[in-house]
Amino acid sequence: MPVKAHSSARLGVTLFIGACLAAVAGCSSLDHASKRLASVMTPYKVDVVQGNFVSREQVEALQAGMSRQQARDILGTPLVTSLFHAERWEYVFTIKRPGEDIQTRKLTLFFQGDLLQRFDGDTMPSEAEFVASLGSRSTRGKVPVLEATDTQLARFPAPERTASAPAVAPAEPVSTSYPPLEAPAR
Repeated sequence: MPVKAHSSARLGVTLFIGACLAAVAGCSSLDHASKRLASVMTPYKVDVVQGNFVSREQVEALQAGMSRQQARDILGTPLVTSLFHAERWEYVFTIKRPGEDIQTRKLTLFFQGDLLQRFDGDTMPSEAEFVASLGSRSTRGKVPVLEATDTQLARFPAPERTASAPAVAPAEPVSTSYPPLEAPAR
């Protein structure tokens, strides 16, 4: 009896090791399949937009001698105001798109007291140019033709009309008289 128990234990260990090796082999083929699937499917990557977009039209509206409030009305609240440089406002705009370099635009306003002295910064795009640049990287597929040919339309006959029913109902005259908003006083 002891010899039989020893051989069945050895058989159990052998089966266990074989099952482990089969599982490891299965994992590697599963890993290979998941890598192939991942190479076909790409995750959605979002554009990261930060800061204040300032258009060419907004910069052209700035004039030396404006108050801080007038400049804020045109450009919005500045992204950076410093305690150490209270006479300077920074407008910074960055956009990071997947697979592209970060685009950064800066505009700095310099004040003396409450009045705008000067401003300096990058060349800003117009609003129309900026909006066009946002849509230009679209990777949508080909747009299908949305027109039916005569042969396609022939498959759907037009509904029959009776002779007594007019093709178009006559337009009713528009009423220009309105009821009073309040009840008349008694």
